[in-house]
Amino acid sequence: MARDNGAASLLAKALGIVLGTSGIPLRLRAWDGSEAGPPNAPILEFRSRRALRRILWSPGQLGLSRAYVAGDIDAPGDIFEAFTALSSAGKFSEPGPFRPLTPRELGTLVSAAVRLGALGPNPAPPPEEARVARKGRLHTRRRDAAAISHHYDVGNDFYALVLGGSMVYSCAVWDEGSSVDNIGLAAGLDGAQRAKLDLVCRKLGLKPGMRVLDVGCGWGSFALHAAQQYGVTVVGVTLSAEQAVHARKRAADAGLTENIDIRVQDYRDIADGPFDAISSIGMSEHVGREQTPRYVETLHGLLRPGGRLLNHAISWNAGRTKPDPDSFIPRYVFPDGEMLSLGEMVTALESGGFEVLDVEALRRHYALTLRAWVRRLETNWDEAVRLTSLGRARVWRLYMASSALGFETGLTGVNQILVQRAGGGQPPLRRTDWI
Repeated sequence: MARDNGAASLLAKALGIVLGTSGIPLRLRAWDGSEAGPPNAPILEFRSRRALRRILWSPGQLGLSRAYVAGDIDAPGDIFEAFTALSSAGKFSEPGPFRPLTPRELGTLVSAAVRLGALGPNPAPPPEEARVARKGRLHTRRRDAAAISHHYDVGNDFYALVLGGSMVYSCAVWDEGSSVDNIGLAAGLDGAQRAKLDLVCRKLGLKPGMRVLDVGCGWGSFALHAAQQYGVTVVGVTLSAEQAVHARKRAADAGLTENIDIRVQDYRDIADGPFDAISSIGMSEHVGREQTPRYVETLHGLLRPGGRLLNHAISWNAGRTKPDPDSFIPRYVFPDGEMLSLGEMVTALESGGFEVLDVEALRRHYALTLRAWVRRLETNWDEAVRLTSLGRARVWRLYMASSALGFETGLTGVNQILVQRAGGGQPPLRRTDWI
């Protein structure tokens, strides 16, 4: 039976300093079997002294994240309950960069580490951490290609395990009444993703014979749906070689090689416009704030007059506070990724010559989608580890669970912005085309 003393009590004090709170809403379990904290709270397990050493060297989200990815910390129960409790505590309840420790706080933390025998050199980051330079010019072609490869070139079979048969890596569109209890593992998720793809096609007003550009085409799911269901031809571009191989195979298996052209190409290098419509689903987060005007200008130039662009992107909803570039997601998941607010993106599109036709918020839909992906990952855990690595599987579990909570609380959102280039006819009077 675990005892309420030993290392856990000191750990509770140390973690309280890091979180900026006197009462930790977690049950801490230490490497010596001791426990501390509310008896019925979610459990956070410190498996070794190295976990505290990581936190001492990087006090905040990065140190905790490194410890989790490395397996020095674990959440053996419901990961959503544990992360909800952790994110509600002190400094983690506030968006933006983590406030540094004061000299007094740091001294108390070091003292606790000394008593626990946890002092020592900074452990090497887990190998899953991105090796993208922390300095230098952002969003060059080479740097963007490296960042995309880090995230997407981890194995198509791994992604199939998480995403399901649809192979769609953006939020699904769920029916009213969908909840975390009935989203399902297969048919529910795949059906919700088909609903999203079809919604995009209807918003774009696709008709047989149109030529469509899919920017950031992923594994080709939108291209396949648009070509099969709407009779269009699609050019899909991605910076991920693994995605392109898989998308081309899917197009060939469906007998659509004449209708779908998948390229490993930067959107800035596309030179064979114009297109009748453009979809950009989950891609503009990789563009970066400084490059967004050029992104808009490029797509505007590739679209025929009167053509529609749908921009589907995650947004930062925490006001003027910016995400911390040294937090978990930039270091392990999306290197160099930048989330704009909805207002910033609408302004950029309007400034670039587009007329806004519709804006739809899908925040709750993404929370449900991420919970479905986490459920798939946990159900197929051993196979996921075999296909990648234990650390990579832990990165994705942490990333998807924490992201789901971000969408549920409103820290982040996701929006579909439908715009039209002027000069080719009037938009519909109402949204009946796609509702």
